Amino acid sequence: MKKLLFVLIVCFTYQSQAQLFSKERVLNRENIDKKRWSWGYYLGFNNYGFNTRYKDINAEVLVTRNMGFNVGLVGNLRINDYIDLRLEPGVAFANRTLEFPGFNEEFEAIREVKSSYVHIPLLVKFSSKRINNFKPFLVGGASISHNLSSNEDNPDDNSAGEFRMKTNVVNLEVGFGIDFYLEYFKFSPSIRGIFGLTDELVRDNDPNSPWTSNIAQMKSRGIFINFTFQ
Repeated sequence: MKKLLFVLIVCFTYQSQAQLFSKERVLNRENIDKKRWSWGYYLGFNNYGFNTRYKDINAEVLVTRNMGFNVGLVGNLRINDYIDLRLEPGVAFANRTLEFPGFNEEFEAIREVKSSYVHIPLLVKFSSKRINNFKPFLVGGASISHNLSSNEDNPDDNSAGEFRMKTNVVNLEVGFGIDFYLEYFKFSPSIRGIFGLTDELVRDNDPNSPWTSNIAQMKSRGIFINFTFQ
């Protein structure tokens, strides 16, 4: 029985590989990548946190990362068979919870940071050669995030329960994914790292604030999992 099962597994694996890499396989959407311009949209999830530098590393802020949601459009400019320039404007809804050390009361220690970013990345996509109906790719570039939930100009600070963040942030982005060529459209799942390049923290009015005085820099870090349809 074990020998029969082994033979069946080997035969199934061989047949699957033969179908995957066979040059005779029918190509879906064969000319979709030949277009100078192409369009699409994406849906996905994000998980935002912070990369924080402290003056005193023994008083770190505990950051709880919560799942968020992304949605946006894709504009793709074909450069050649392996390189594309992409603009992916969209919105990203993120939620993080901060717990500051040195407080006994929860209303002083806990700050919930809800962000609604208008996220505009300009990316370069580097693709491999298409293998039947799939093609791996790498992507990288820069983005600007405009935080619609920013309270940068609010005169109240943490002493009044307001954790303030800057409105505009510049990011570096890098990731990878796979293009799957289906019968009616191209489906591209991808995972991408978001690395904030600018300090996002607005410090409290008091230079000796127990909330912000120990923070030298606070930059956003995030992971995007997107599902693109073209």
